[in-house]
Amino acid sequence: MSMNDPLGDMLTRIRNAQMRGKSTVRTPASKLRAWVLDVLKAEGYIRGYEPVTSAAGHGELEISLKYYEGTPVIRELARVSKPGRRVYASVKEIPLVRNGLGVSIVSTPKGVMSDAAARNANVGGEVLCTVF
Repeated sequence: MSMNDPLGDMLTRIRNAQMRGKSTVRTPASKLRAWVLDVLKAEGYIRGYEPVTSAAGHGELEISLKYYEGTPVIRELARVSKPGRRVYASVKEIPLVRNGLGVSIVSTPKGVMSDAAARNANVGGEVLCTVF
C-alpha cells in the first residue's frame, strides 16, 4: 500500500503513542522523517531516535518519547503543509506558534530547521508542521 503523506503518518503515530503512554514508537525510515526528528530532539520534544531494522528487513526509526511528570512533552503536533495544499512562507512570514513558545518546522534550501533557526539563517521555505 502506498502512503500519500509519510510525514503526516509519522506525526500521527507520535500523537497516538503519547495518548497511550508508550515510551517508544516505530515509523518507517526516510531522510525527511529523520531530519524532522533531529529538529524535535534539538528543541527538546523527544528523547531521541535510532534507526532499526524491522522483522521484514525494512528500515525503521524507533522514536523515544519524552514525558514530564506523566504527561507528554508534546501537547500539540499539527501538520501544516499537506500534499493537497503546500504552505510556503518567506522569512518574514514564518508563523509563530503560541507567541514563540512552540516551534514551526520549516524545510528550507539550507535544510530542515526550526522557525528560529530559519529566521537566523534568513531563509524561508515550506512550513512542514507546528509543535507545542
